[in-house]
Amino acid sequence: MTTDLTTLAVVLDAPERLALRQLDLVAPGPDELVVEVEWSGISTGTERLLWSGRMPTFPGMGYPLVPGYESVGRVVDAGPAAAGRLGERVFVPGAQCYGAVRGLFGGAASRIVLPAARAVAVDDALGERAVLLALAATAHHALAPDGIERRPFGPAPELIVGHGVLGRLLARLACCLFETPPLVWESNPERTGGALGYQVVDPAADARRDYASIYDVSGDGSLLDGLIGRLARGGEVVLAGFYQAPLQFAFPPAFMREARLRVAAEWQRADLEAVTRLLADGRLSLDGLITHRERAASAERAYRTAFDDPACLKMVLDWRSAS
Repeated sequence: MTTDLTTLAVVLDAPERLALRQLDLVAPGPDELVVEVEWSGISTGTERLLWSGRMPTFPGMGYPLVPGYESVGRVVDAGPAAAGRLGERVFVPGAQCYGAVRGLFGGAASRIVLPAARAVAVDDALGERAVLLALAATAHHALAPDGIERRPFGPAPELIVGHGVLGRLLARLACCLFETPPLVWESNPERTGGALGYQVVDPAADARRDYASIYDVSGDGSLLDGLIGRLARGGEVVLAGFYQAPLQFAFPPAFMREARLRVAAEWQRADLEAVTRLLADGRLSLDGLITHRERAASAERAYRTAFDDPACLKMVLDWRSAS
């Protein structure tokens, strides 16, 4: 290994205390890669909870930490067992390579060391849009928890709650994989545009109460009673967001409907491979989802914009000029 083993990283020292710091990287092993990061995305779900200090108990939780799990970059060095990966552009779902500084999830840095098996080669043509692969895989896993090969999978979403990036990807994938497009609820007028093949409405304008499947990506647990009230008998609510507070619901309405609740867990490698195939086939598009960009040097401003500006769907940090 000849690459410099230091990195410029976003570090959350405590809630709402963010800085760019030079960190030492752990020495890579024989089957590990060194990746020069080009772009990283900011998650308005889990990273917002880390930023605000409201993240529930989570493995590896604690400050200081390097956030981020949506990074894309170029392999610039590799151990002897992974030398064939040199030069690849790869998607990086985070890293734990900063010594005493936690990697939760560890992707927001100019240089990263990680096992070769965790770095997924991506098409150069995707460019910065490749940061969206984690969210696309998350949406796919919600739709196909047992794998895409086990058709029919689902159930197909009849209603999606929330038209942020995850909601849009879920709707786009549903249009790819099922015959009938879903309806999407969004109460924020700034987020009602951008639908591709499906309809977006204000929930107040929808009187339907017989949905067989509702996928919630809002992260707002207070909606659960209202969503159960919109189900048909035997209907299912899929919790595909990330919820900071304990969830609760009134039992009688759920009892009368024999309602089912399902939690969509973290995406798996098969989900990432599935969305990569859909992108390659031209069936899935990542266009129009990145709305804001900042140089990594402006990371603090970028994080505040990502969390506070309702017009910001996805903020991307550009690391290409980072030193």
